[in-house]
Amino acid sequence: MSATSSSPSPLAPAAPHAPLDPAALSKVLLPFGESRLLPRQAYTDQAVFDWEQEHFLRRRWVCVARSEELLAAGDQRAVNVGPDSVLLVRGEDGVLRAFANACRHRAHELLPCEGPAARNRAIVCPYHAWTYGLDGRLIAAPNFRDVKSFDATEFPLMGVSAQEWHGYVFINASGDAGPLEDQLGALGEIIAPYGIGSLVTLARHEYVVDSNWKVLSENYNECYHCPTIHPELCAVSPPDSGGDYDGAGAWVGGWMELMEGGQTMSLDGSSEGLMIDGLDPAAATTVGYVDVFPNLLISVHPDYVMSHKLTPLSPTTTRIECTWAFPKAAAEQPGFDPSYAVDFWDITNKQDWGACESVQRGLASPTWVPGPIAPMESTVYRLETLFAHGYSGHPLVPNSSGQTLHAH
Repeated sequence: MSATSSSPSPLAPAAPHAPLDPAALSKVLLPFGESRLLPRQAYTDQAVFDWEQEHFLRRRWVCVARSEELLAAGDQRAVNVGPDSVLLVRGEDGVLRAFANACRHRAHELLPCEGPAARNRAIVCPYHAWTYGLDGRLIAAPNFRDVKSFDATEFPLMGVSAQEWHGYVFINASGDAGPLEDQLGALGEIIAPYGIGSLVTLARHEYVVDSNWKVLSENYNECYHCPTIHPELCAVSPPDSGGDYDGAGAWVGGWMELMEGGQTMSLDGSSEGLMIDGLDPAAATTVGYVDVFPNLLISVHPDYVMSHKLTPLSPTTTRIECTWAFPKAAAEQPGFDPSYAVDFWDITNKQDWGACESVQRGLASPTWVPGPIAPMESTVYRLETLFAHGYSGHPLVPNSSGQTLHAH
């Protein structure tokens, strides 16, 4: 895949160049088969991490939750996005909104960030009880009733761009990322048949991994390592099978085949659930893996969907929330047990985390020099070029079809 260019949109200004060697980034953008991995500092330096927080997280659409976590009017949850704390709220009108998670009085958090969710008919600051409607309007400010200069309409909660997409919640903290559809491009065509928005999450695991978030993404996008560390996976899905997805958008991905007669990814290849309605024969015999830049990994199976949401905590630490969602009809079956899927991927996840932590320890050595990308790592190449274009400060980044997309 080669990079292309076009005139930048005024809504998508070029970002400052990341604190990385331009010559090293240029090697990442060489043609497939000639390129090199990102420079070591991209995985280890605090200055690069800080740059990413602003330009890869604040200034892009980032996945922060599943829609089903905020289904009812009054459901509220606070999340971190880079340096921002954001409050998600489901309104009486059914619309999901996002606000800066800070009271307009003295900036107290409205809910603890990444803490328990809440359900309330209003948004109430726990510090001085300033109260807001679910649409962000200030509706009560104790002891300000007789202050003639006080105008409640001047102090609504500060809005943050939010949008739901196929059962996921995305926000853009900076407010200038452009339409979510531009960032995701053709990805919806690939995942729409799975009806992810109608699936029910039945299991959730959280992992904290001592690895840079990009190491985790790189590992997710290749099976070159599968014969070495994933015996369970290789028994149910041939590691040399499948191919890459193609289509516009800031994402990369591909698919792999199930073993002959296999129904899904489980320890014996059988499913204890129900198949997702409406899948064509190809989808019913394959597993798809999609990396949605910058922080969402979607793994679609014939009978369930697994999602990984990455939260970078430091240059060398990442929190991963992994969820498993199943058809509602399966979830409603008496005694339905999702462990056939959860146990398989918990084993596989931990194998991956151990490998990624070892990679991170290797990257700590100043003597490491970026290596080549293997012939079967085409998806990693696409991911690396996306990173390198973003780091280079270009107003456009390559997407999975080799075209271009506005970025910040």
